[in-house]
Amino acid sequence: MSIVSMSDILAEAKSKGIAVGCFNCLDFSMARGIIRAAEDENTPVILCHAEVHFKYVPLESAIPILLEEASRAKIPVALLLDHGKDYNSIVKALHLGINSIMFDGSELGYEDNINQTKEIVKIAHALDATVEGELGRVVRPADAGADGSDDASLTGDSSLYTDPDQAADFVKKTGVDALACAFGTVHGVYRNEPKLDFPRLKDIADKTGVPIVMHGGSGLSKEDIHEAIKNGVVKINYYTNLALYVGNEIKKRVKETEEPFYHNIMVWAQEAVYEDTRKAIGLFKGSS
Repeated sequence: MSIVSMSDILAEAKSKGIAVGCFNCLDFSMARGIIRAAEDENTPVILCHAEVHFKYVPLESAIPILLEEASRAKIPVALLLDHGKDYNSIVKALHLGINSIMFDGSELGYEDNINQTKEIVKIAHALDATVEGELGRVVRPADAGADGSDDASLTGDSSLYTDPDQAADFVKKTGVDALACAFGTVHGVYRNEPKLDFPRLKDIADKTGVPIVMHGGSGLSKEDIHEAIKNGVVKINYYTNLALYVGNEIKKRVKETEEPFYHNIMVWAQEAVYEDTRKAIGLFKGSS
């Protein structure tokens, strides 16, 4: 296959009643592990690089790896800039070959979010790229391992959740191709059992008519994931559990190996990425 539009991938997922996985990808080992898992599951996949991860791997270094691996994949792959906030980074990502932008205007005022998202949509669509907007705020606690700075007390604060009527207005005015919404998930490790507002989620999906995205896909139960899919989610962002699983697997292998070389660690990382990604993809296919 080849690199394809995220909109096409999401439309197919929606028609099948499943969700497609969007996996943060920092290097070659992650790219290969994720794509191998998607190939063995015979399902499309979205590879993304997040702005918060630029301090680990610069955009200019990450995108060529994603492009090369995606171009050789046997399944459809879309490439996305995740939680893009900086205008220059967004434009640079598009020119480097990213074909989807997740613009995060969740911390802006409503009208500012509309205006800035609308501008990103105009630029991206001119380059045949799709745009995922965000309305409401998915909390990123400082102690949750997701490069966040939010106070943990904000977790479960329904005042930060997406308003369904406002979401419909937002989609109409911005022209986004997909919408990330807040209904009780968080970025990073869950310190308490999440309580997700599924009626709100369904209302958002029904009123907007666009594919709905769930951020904070790590650490949720199988039941919560399947219920989210039933209520409109067609794209699930997943990173925290994957990063923890890979880190723990490498830790275990290093302890078991008398002389662990760096190239060994790269292979172990790819194997662990493959294992956890394949499990996640299986969950995202829903209960059907």
